[in-house]
Amino acid sequence: MQKMSAVSSTQKELKTISVFVTNFAKYNNGELIGEWLDLPTTPKKIKQCFKRIGINNSKHEEFIFTDYKSSIEGISKYISEYSNLNELNYLAYKLEELDDDDIKIYEAAIDLNGYVQSLADLINLTGNLDCFHCLSGLKDEYDLGYYWIVESGCYNLELLGKLANYFDYEAFGYDIALEEGGIFYAGHYIYCMEDSFYEDYDGKSVPEEYCLL
Repeated sequence: MQKMSAVSSTQKELKTISVFVTNFAKYNNGELIGEWLDLPTTPKKIKQCFKRIGINNSKHEEFIFTDYKSSIEGISKYISEYSNLNELNYLAYKLEELDDDDIKIYEAAIDLNGYVQSLADLINLTGNLDCFHCLSGLKDEYDLGYYWIVESGCYNLELLGKLANYFDYEAFGYDIALEEGGIFYAGHYIYCMEDSFYEDYDGKSVPEEYCLL
């Protein structure tokens, strides 16, 4: 479905997750009646939103999301017009618990080795960030190779003598990144140290305290 511009409300500030809640019946009749909803939110606010856009009950078939945004890179591509509002609210709450350093790792991990395939995966990822290691100040394979050979203390360059001047740091860094499945993101090198994640959310039952409907 092609996203449509908001006509009845404007978004003042991009929050963790924002969705444009649209009256589905009106939409099918050619009218875009809806408003932006910032998540996380409360049951009271979602009821007020529904009332303003002419929805009389909270059944999911009564509304869709005709646009959606996030201040965290990579999240929007897992949201659709029919996404579960309770699940989105749960995710937004979990994201608010992350600090700036966590967010950098989180954004990189979204595209790392296919760990994320759904909103449920995004939720579970928030609780597994300690599975990732972040090396700051490394922007490419050369930096990574130089770090491990020169700065990490793992190798004794004195044993190599003048041969150390001919070491191909970029090629070495490339091999390390390939072996670890790591990526470079915003001046950091990030890779996963664990083979499996702990899944706190089963993708079915959103905890009651996060539910809106």
